[in-house]
Amino acid sequence: MNFLSLIKSNVKFWNGKKPHKIKFGLIFTSIFCFSILSSNVAISQTMLETSLSGLPALNVINGDGVAGTTYSLSLQILALMTVLTILPSLVLGMTSFTRVIIVLSILRQAMGTQQTPPNQVLIAIALFLTFFIMAPTFETLYDDAISPYLEGQMAADIAISDGTNVMKQFLVQNTRVTDLNMFSDMVGISNYESSKEVPLSVLLPAFITSELKTAFQIGFLLFLPFLVIDMVIASILMSLGMMMLSPMLVAMPFKLLLFVLVDGWAMTVGSLVATYSIGG
Repeated sequence: MNFLSLIKSNVKFWNGKKPHKIKFGLIFTSIFCFSILSSNVAISQTMLETSLSGLPALNVINGDGVAGTTYSLSLQILALMTVLTILPSLVLGMTSFTRVIIVLSILRQAMGTQQTPPNQVLIAIALFLTFFIMAPTFETLYDDAISPYLEGQMAADIAISDGTNVMKQFLVQNTRVTDLNMFSDMVGISNYESSKEVPLSVLLPAFITSELKTAFQIGFLLFLPFLVIDMVIASILMSLGMMMLSPMLVAMPFKLLLFVLVDGWAMTVGSLVATYSIGG
């Protein structure tokens, strides 16, 4: 018997009864229908839990083939969400993205073009250059850690250790010695024999500090020729008595002309890539 026939039968039964009896009958019918719906929802939840419990779990084996730790589906989802959350920080802190985006932003300010190129274009250029600079490191990371782990030839902890050592090699090669020594002295550790011995807690802040310093040095060198053009244009306008005319507006065509004549984009991008050790 479905709900519609049940309701019709109750309506026929209570037809002709007194008002208070009709009211009581409708309340009873509503409670009965609600209990049936609640039982159906409980059954649906039980079936859902049964279907979810049948999903496969992640099994991590040791290097000798012995079964190791088994991770449930909930832990897998939690680990995936954690990785996706910290992924932007990893891109900013462990690659060349920071130096590239800072230099491009300073270059745009030096040219005085306000929002040209827009932020989306600058971020796209920085990402493409980052992929180009990091390509040898990523290839080594895939060959030494990711591929053997996916093929079952390497345990998870060994793969993570080897992948971390590959990234450490890139970070150490592109970190100033003075910055690395500064953070090493803060924690009381020094005299590392190889890049594998440097902890990430020391290497990452040293790398970021080195990136910021190098980016501002390159930005200063890029700013100088445009600053000279601004000063020359401002002096000419003052000598001509054109006080109301903006020097930045007059200097912008000359800046663009200079940047195009010297092939500024190729020079800037080439100089940025050349500042990195991309040989792996």
